[in-house]
Amino acid sequence: MSPLTIVLLGLAGYVLGSLPWGYWLSRFFTGKDIREVGSRGTGAANVWRHAGFKMFFAVALLDIGKGSAAAALGLAVGGPSGAVAAGTGALIGHWRPLFLGFKRGGKIVATTVGVALVIAPLASVVMAVLWWMVLLATRYTSVASITASLALPPLVLVFGGSWSEVIFTAGAAAAIIVLHRANIQRLRRGNENRFTLRLPGLRHRAPAPVAVSDPTPPVR
Repeated sequence: MSPLTIVLLGLAGYVLGSLPWGYWLSRFFTGKDIREVGSRGTGAANVWRHAGFKMFFAVALLDIGKGSAAAALGLAVGGPSGAVAAGTGALIGHWRPLFLGFKRGGKIVATTVGVALVIAPLASVVMAVLWWMVLLATRYTSVASITASLALPPLVLVFGGSWSEVIFTAGAAAAIIVLHRANIQRLRRGNENRFTLRLPGLRHRAPAPVAVSDPTPPVR
């Protein structure tokens, strides 16, 4: 694969990764600019906090999909090296989207899952399952994202991935940790935001008022 092909695949991946689904869907359905609330990121986790689980699910699938689309294009054109080149471009595009004027995007977690789904599908599935397990155990999306990303490179190696794929996922894990540095600081201080997970159909009700007798005798 020629250097020009690598560059072109990287650019194509960048354009696909730049599709800011979190911003677009939140803006269309809620009228909110997701970049002005919460962590100010366009990723699925911030969407969940401010637009609900259904919106989170849609954005997560679309962010995974754009990573997979980029890697699949690279794989078709240039094999495993092409998938890594286009996948790298997709991660950069998600972080600094072309369609948002190169301003802050998301923290590349879902897009990394999408790329890994093409280059190392079993490792990607295990990473996604691990993410949910850690989230349910801790209720911190940052802890879930960091843990799952750190597990990805050894998972790729265990499932027979090439060294270029291991290096790519290790780089992605390092980037995810760097992008979560503010979350890490809040975790250390003990003021990181936790998700309140509710089972469908259950609602929290305010406790019924308790009648308290007045010990003061009535005035006659």
